[in-house]
Parts: sequence; C-alpha cells; structure tokens
Amino acid sequence: MSGLEIAANVMACLSILLAARNSVHTWWAGIIGCSLFGLLFWETQLYADVLLQVFFVVASIIGWWNWHASADHAALPISRTPVRSFVLMSVAAVLAGAAYGALLHRFTDAYAPFADSAVLCLSVLAQLLLMRRRIETWPVWVLVNTIAVPLYASRGLTLTSVLYAFYWFNAWLAWRHWHRLWRAQEQPA
Repeated sequence: MSGLEIAANVMACLSILLAARNSVHTWWAGIIGCSLFGLLFWETQLYADVLLQVFFVVASIIGWWNWHASADHAALPISRTPVRSFVLMSVAAVLAGAAYGALLHRFTDAYAPFADSAVLCLSVLAQLLLMRRRIETWPVWVLVNTIAVPLYASRGLTLTSVLYAFYWFNAWLAWRHWHRLWRAQEQPA
C-alpha cells in the first residue's frame, strides 16, 4: 500500500460520502481523488481505469457547474431517468465495454481488460446520471463496485478494494436516501 493509494482513497471516499448526502462539495473532492487514482491505475496497468479517471475529472467540473447553475439559480432537483433512455444508455455502456475490452486485450498488456473496461463504461454511465442528479446512478454504482472490488483485489490494491466494498454499501444507502429526497420534493407544497 503506497502513500498515493492512501491519498487517492481518502479523497475519493470523501467525494462518495458527499455525493450520497447530495452535497455539491462532492465535485471538488472528486477532482482531487480522481487525479490521484489516475496516477495509481497507470502504475498498476489498469489503463481503462486511467481513462476513466480523466473522464471523472472532466465530469466533475461539469457536474459541479450543473449542480450550481440553472435559470433561476435553484439547485438541480433529483429526478428519474425515462425507462427507454436508461435501457438504451445501459446497452450502449455494455457494448462499449465489450469493444474497449477487446481493444485493450488485442493491443496492450492490460490486466483483465474486459473487467477493467466494464468498470470504465458502467462508471461513465453512472457518472452521467449523477451529473444530472438521477436516482438511477446508484444501482449502476452498485454494479460497478461489484465488478471493481475483485478486480482491484486481484492487482494487490487492498485498500482500494476495501474502499470499493464500502462504496458498494454506500451506493445502496445513497439509493435509498436519494429516493426519499426525490419523493419529498415531489410532494405538493
């Protein structure tokens, strides 16, 4: 366990906890944590995860803006994704993961390219949903963490694996919390 792994995990944990609590501060903490994880994953040959961290940094900047900016300066409300849109996005994520995994398998020395790519593409889907404060972000994060825990453990990233196991539980709790918040905001005033 390196100092880099510890620092990345601390900042990422802070970001995930803040996201679960529906706090805008999730975004700056995420930018720092993702930058550190990008370096860590490069060192451990998880190249799809490096690309994912770059995406997360950019998405965090956009998410920070989205959660702050609106025509009336009100906070972006929690909402649901239309079923058809969610199905199409999910299919696209799975197909992209398979295609990217095949590319990594063929052209790099990537470790577990298909699992790594699944984490990448499903995380992109979950992050896009999070940026728009969609409830469906949380079941996708449950799936991502289900894949990520054994992947990171197999690379000797014990602390990261434990943290992602924590994220798995956090995603379940956040899903429930966000659902309650959504119902409360849907109640007539």
